Amino acid sequence: MVISAHGVGTSESGTRGAGTQATGVAAMMSAGPFAAGAAVSFVALAAALCVAAALAVLATAQVYLSGPEAIVRDGLAPGRQAPGWSLPDASGVVRRSPPAGPLQLVIFADHSLKSFPSVLDGLRDLVARDAQLETVVLLRRRSDIAGPLLQLLGLDGVRIVTGTPALYARYNVRVGPFAIFVDSAGLVRASSLVNHDWQLAKLRQLASLPVDPPPRATPRWRRLPRAAA
Repeated sequence: MVISAHGVGTSESGTRGAGTQATGVAAMMSAGPFAAGAAVSFVALAAALCVAAALAVLATAQVYLSGPEAIVRDGLAPGRQAPGWSLPDASGVVRRSPPAGPLQLVIFADHSLKSFPSVLDGLRDLVARDAQLETVVLLRRRSDIAGPLLQLLGLDGVRIVTGTPALYARYNVRVGPFAIFVDSAGLVRASSLVNHDWQLAKLRQLASLPVDPPPRATPRWRRLPRAAA
């Protein structure tokens, strides 16, 4: 009987243990969906942060490539040799660079030039005042409306030639309007992005100043071995 009583006691203790385990399992099962949801939310948040970081890096790179720090390096420095070309204008007359005259102004632009009225005023002023200056608008690609548009804007004296993206790259020009003054020797006299008439006037003043050509690379002399005695 004592054994039976102990047996009953043991059975009751086992029953209480089983009940505790069942309660823990039930709690885990009830908490399982919440834990899984929390894990999924954490993974989604981590992925979103990674995407945001990648976009931030790309945006920073784009700002660097298109910002003032990059644009200020566009064009060619004064004294450098400008690309040479021979291209027909809208009337079929072949225009050349370097020019036959003392100075040539090459404007890199397209039909969007109308969006810069101050630049148009500066061009009209240069064409009217400087008879020795040859002004040419160099297009990146063919445009059928560029000629009529310049005539409408009062710039019918400006010649238009059609270049190529490769020619723009040789000038190191990506955005416009961009102005480069070239002399008869083919040297760049002034170069800059322009948004206002006073910038064109300032470049014209700089183009009248003498420039030194870039220094030539000095050859490296190699010492010859001594002849055997």
